[in-house]
Amino acid sequence: MISERIKNMTPSATLVQSGKIADLKSKGVDIIGFNVGEPDFNTPENIIKKAEEAYHLGYTKYTPAPGMLALRQEVCTKFKKEYGLDYTPAEVIISGGAKQSLTNALMAIVNPGDEVIVPTPCWVSYVEMIKLAEGTPILVALDEKDAYALDIDKIKAHVSKKTKAILINSPNNPTGAVYTKESLKQLGNLAVEKDFYIISDEIYEKLVYEGETNCCVAALSPEIKNRTITINGVSKSYAMTGWRIGYATGPRDIIKAMSDYQGNTTTSPNAPAQYASIEALANSETSVEEMRKEFDKRRMYIVERLNAMNHIQCKAPKGAFYVLPNISSYFGKSYKHYTINDASDMTNYLLEEYKIAVVTGAAFEAPESIRISYSNSMENIRIGMDRLDEALKKLE
Repeated sequence: MISERIKNMTPSATLVQSGKIADLKSKGVDIIGFNVGEPDFNTPENIIKKAEEAYHLGYTKYTPAPGMLALRQEVCTKFKKEYGLDYTPAEVIISGGAKQSLTNALMAIVNPGDEVIVPTPCWVSYVEMIKLAEGTPILVALDEKDAYALDIDKIKAHVSKKTKAILINSPNNPTGAVYTKESLKQLGNLAVEKDFYIISDEIYEKLVYEGETNCCVAALSPEIKNRTITINGVSKSYAMTGWRIGYATGPRDIIKAMSDYQGNTTTSPNAPAQYASIEALANSETSVEEMRKEFDKRRMYIVERLNAMNHIQCKAPKGAFYVLPNISSYFGKSYKHYTINDASDMTNYLLEEYKIAVVTGAAFEAPESIRISYSNSMENIRIGMDRLDEALKKLE
């Protein structure tokens, strides 16, 4: 018999759809993919060379459960250089991607019945991770009209004696919102006052636009740092999604607990990828900036195209590589045998009739929207936007 925790878990909508699209592509169907949450660039060459070097140097064995010491030291160097924060290697854990770091953190601090606040829209896996840790997700909807800014008053209204943590993501997937320093400081002070943790997912920290910078929550004050578990990794900023290296920093006792849990589940990530990740963090700023500039061009183009379409309004996101247009004006519309009752109907219509792959906003707690990733070539984005424009006109 399958366990209740697994039966109660909703499969990742993005991964399920990716499998469906891969199947269509294998049959020769020309799909424009706006669904993928990963950079379309290859990993920078200097990082690849370091991985090759690792094999020849014999980095093919187990590393300590919390990860290679040299990589943990490099993470400490990064936080000191970029945010003025002092961490020791004992306050860092390296995991098999940021997703594992998040799971480790929740398993380390959440007891059955504890509440974890999640501002929405949010990444598809947050709710399921909390449930797997036997916690209760408390969803707090942010306002589309305010560009999904962090609403501290709304969050405060949901804090209770059972609140163990709040899980935030800035720059945000799926909205592209970048939370302000002021709002994060208010949240940090609230966490200190009410004695709960902030799990801050900063995986998109380098992908910011219009002069924005990532505000590292832990850097706001020593008191806030003591309540913050920062999640990050090399996947998004360094185009290394398949390398599966994430990391977390935080209070020493929590990192120790995360390491103990990881030691009894997966142990450490693979050694060559860890070795190459040192190079990513230390010597890849030029490559990251080149990718960021290209994402910015695509961002501006796709927002312009979307806003030129009837019944679509899309504010320019200031981070990550997603847009989340509201498509509820098309609910109730029909074309051929398709009737658009919700965002999932829209994604099916676009995929089957126009060969455009987007993701339903329902997967992100945004049921009136679809998520479009602009992690694709400008040529494909132009073709995809042309197809989307035609598809929406058929529904009018």
